[in-house]
Amino acid sequence: MRLRRHAALLLAAAMAGTLHLAPGWARTPQAAEDLNPEAASGVRARQLVRAPHFMLVSANPLATQAGDEMLRRGGSVVDAAIATQLVLNLVEPQSSGIGGGAFMVVYSAKDGRIRTYDSRETAPAAARSDRFLDAEGKPLPFAQAVNNGMSVGVPGLLRGLELAHREQGALPWADLFQPAIRLAEQGFAVSPRLHALLAGNKALPMQPAAAAYFYAPGGAPWPVGHVLKNPEFARTLRMVAARGADAFYQGDIARDIVAAVQGHAKPGDLSLEDLAAYRALERDPVCGAYRGYRLCGMGPPSSGPIAVLQILGELEQFPMGTYAPGSAQAVHYFSEAGRLAFADRDFYVADPDFARVPVRAMLDPAYLRARGALIQPDRSMKVALPGDPEGKLLSLGRDNALELPSTSHLAAVDAQGNALTMTTTIESEFGSKIFVRGFLLNNEMTDFSSSFKDPEGRLVANRIEPGKRPRSAMAPMIVLRDGKPYMLVGSPGGSAIINYVAKTIVGVLDWGLDIQAAIDLPNMGSRNKETELEKGTPLEALAPELERMGHPVRVLEFPSGIHGIVIDGGGLQGGADPRREGQALGG
Repeated sequence: MRLRRHAALLLAAAMAGTLHLAPGWARTPQAAEDLNPEAASGVRARQLVRAPHFMLVSANPLATQAGDEMLRRGGSVVDAAIATQLVLNLVEPQSSGIGGGAFMVVYSAKDGRIRTYDSRETAPAAARSDRFLDAEGKPLPFAQAVNNGMSVGVPGLLRGLELAHREQGALPWADLFQPAIRLAEQGFAVSPRLHALLAGNKALPMQPAAAAYFYAPGGAPWPVGHVLKNPEFARTLRMVAARGADAFYQGDIARDIVAAVQGHAKPGDLSLEDLAAYRALERDPVCGAYRGYRLCGMGPPSSGPIAVLQILGELEQFPMGTYAPGSAQAVHYFSEAGRLAFADRDFYVADPDFARVPVRAMLDPAYLRARGALIQPDRSMKVALPGDPEGKLLSLGRDNALELPSTSHLAAVDAQGNALTMTTTIESEFGSKIFVRGFLLNNEMTDFSSSFKDPEGRLVANRIEPGKRPRSAMAPMIVLRDGKPYMLVGSPGGSAIINYVAKTIVGVLDWGLDIQAAIDLPNMGSRNKETELEKGTPLEALAPELERMGHPVRVLEFPSGIHGIVIDGGGLQGGADPRREGQALGG
């Protein structure tokens, strides 16, 4: 009870602050990863939502309502996720959409299996490993790499949604498109969050098609409350609803996508053949244990769940439940474990169809105990060195991908007991800024390492190769208790996703918080650089004590978008991140 009271006081103090847009894009890889170019919406108090039978939580109330509509009609979690995603494309266009990709993790109550669906974008067949290097072999500034056709990977989302629906859908495919079509035709009110992002983005107005949709004729961003209609997107959705994903990957839509990418002032490599050849994949989940629970998530090319499981595995030997949330000791152990996990991910994780990823060795309990033993109780290691779980360290170079945080997450449980957690993205804020047929195209190519080898000449596992999927930090995860789903969680946030998700799991499993309170906790952690503390929260006051322990401390905006559901005692509890516009609904 003492820890819960401490957490409640910490959360109340955090709610008194407001998060603001971080300035501009960074000019260096280190600074770019630390920035959060997709702004928070200001902290809003959120209440835990309870429901007896089904629930969905997403980043926007209109999207949540679309998924809730499908669940009330008897639809499956996959049906609800598809309807939610299509509305997110419309009302949260900066974060995800059919021009991007996703990772979906689904628990099936019928057979007790966990299936993961990989609709991550792929590199075009003409892609080169030196695509983002200048004439001197140095990485291009991120702004030069991202806002053009060079950054566009082959979109995968619709193929992934179609695959999941074919296997686990209950309602007709076309029905799932109707909420988004209605909203696109009738219009929706521009939210404060979308308006702020449009006002703060300098690159989007430079793209004529995007500017014509997102900005008024005089060039000002549409004001809050303006009813924005997207009839072109409605027409696109009608075609896909009628003909399936083939309508996107072949025919007029595909030709328009390729024309926009190849016709850009800085053209990209995407071709009609690339679109026609794209396939979504069903992969095995990665799983591990923590405090008697089993945790499963998306495997490579995602590094997220592996890193989360490493953090938790390294913390297993420490009594996290005895350290108050928001205490220096809790931040210390959590950040040190993060350093160790990030050190490993930067060397080993890539597309498993192109690189051998030592997943089993990285998650071996003995290996994680040995890594955790490197954590000292009163002194930071500052920067962790990677481990060598499979004797591969000397043959690999370190990845320098930026992984900027503009993404979205949703979670759902249906009346049949199926559960889903899905993270979806177009990569950075508004993706490549290329707008075609009513939607934005991704800039996922910049999730590859900009350099294909390190200064010693060792190849980087996450280098660009034709047909390859870039490494991701997205971490949609399911926590199981006695073989049944207990908790669903995930977040946007670039590489910071890993710490957001791990923090929330520790909040529920170690500190006994409900899902909303765990989400509300101030964000913290390390990506193997500084120890990062969320600005405007009580964690700022810990900086002097942490610095005395040797931590290099950085206070920064941390606009996570954590969404989660806990299934306990026959009921459902849903939480949405107070830093954004999300909502949980159930029935």
